[in-house]
Amino acid sequence: MTFLENKIPPPVVGLLFAGIIWAISAVTYELPVSIITQQQALVIAVILLVLGFGFAISGGISFRMAKTTVNPLKPETASALVTSGVFKYSRNPMYVGLAIILLAWTIYLAAPFGLIAVLGFMAYIQRFQIIPEERAMYKLFGDEFEAYQSIVRRWL
Repeated sequence: MTFLENKIPPPVVGLLFAGIIWAISAVTYELPVSIITQQQALVIAVILLVLGFGFAISGGISFRMAKTTVNPLKPETASALVTSGVFKYSRNPMYVGLAIILLAWTIYLAAPFGLIAVLGFMAYIQRFQIIPEERAMYKLFGDEFEAYQSIVRRWL
């Protein structure tokens, strides 16, 4: 299934999975599974939303500061291996940010089964975005990328 590698922009994938979470919430709305109040869910969702956008934006800023591409569909055009800032904690902070945003959406909608979609998003991104990006980074940066991989985790 390599035809899906680096083909769909990750924010679009995130929107598709957000729609899946919404659909799950619509189907499971009547299930009495909520263990927190709506107000608590809103507070947690807002905190996670801010955290998710913080990760994603700080990753983009780090790329801009390094003057390298932020285009996830063409990782082979990278001109620098970014290892500073938020990239000290995650090799993929923008994808971590998207996953956290989806988690916030799941909590906001009170859709515990939406967690399955968050995991589905992570699995899709890992298989069709991250792994191909890592191949490109290894080709471009070789031992430097391999050393970075051994120190910093793929997600968190």
